[in-house]
Amino acid sequence: MLTTSGALAVELKGVVKRYHKLLAVNQLNLSINMGEIFGLLGPNGSGKSTTLKMLLGLVKPDEGSIIVLGKDVQKDPVAVKQQVGYVPESPRLYEFLTGIEYLDFIGDIYGMSTEEKKSRITEYLKALQLEGREGDMISSYSEGMKQKIALISAFLHKPRLLILDEPLNALDPRSARIVKEVLHKLKMQGVTAIMSTHVLEIAQAICDRIGIMYQGKLLALGNMSELRQMAKLPDSGLEDIFLKLTGTDDLKAVVEELLK
Repeated sequence: MLTTSGALAVELKGVVKRYHKLLAVNQLNLSINMGEIFGLLGPNGSGKSTTLKMLLGLVKPDEGSIIVLGKDVQKDPVAVKQQVGYVPESPRLYEFLTGIEYLDFIGDIYGMSTEEKKSRITEYLKALQLEGREGDMISSYSEGMKQKIALISAFLHKPRLLILDEPLNALDPRSARIVKEVLHKLKMQGVTAIMSTHVLEIAQAICDRIGIMYQGKLLALGNMSELRQMAKLPDSGLEDIFLKLTGTDDLKAVVEELLK
């Protein structure tokens, strides 16, 4: 196992992002350790996706600093992107290519050797049950198949950091299980993963620590034991903790109102 004790993969200090009058991210301070699987959760519009895009340099913060793998994202975004694998919430693939053409193209972008690229593409296609369909146009793929191609393209070049926005969207249970096991194996190699998901059971099962965002702020941060203490729910799962901390735990009244 690669030891990365004390090393930070990501550090955000005083990060602010505005979209006109909307304050999407409000004074965010967050440190994520090397080799950590970190879950970033929150209701829709809480600032999760904006935060993940800022880590990649796809969105520029209005205030604050962002250091990723020891590099300032604003000063050296290309160097950061070379070491990061990214799956956006709604991946946009080149649908006029076949699956194998797209993955081959991604491998070339990252400067992979022909032999390594071919070997790793073959392994992932087999693991995610895309063998036999790699020669088909991506436009003919189901949403789940497109998600698999997006995930393979993120894992392909052996990144040091994975940024995954709803990575298990549209996946069948078998493929979702494989992705979770891959994340655990990569963690043992010192790879860091930051994932956003609405499936709270998955976050609880695989994340070392979890940050809960609400209205642009980091509302809570910690492992499951620490989050239970914050919510004063000693025996609860992440769903109950999440609902209480975000002030949306009184669902009975909402349901009754809908059924009137």
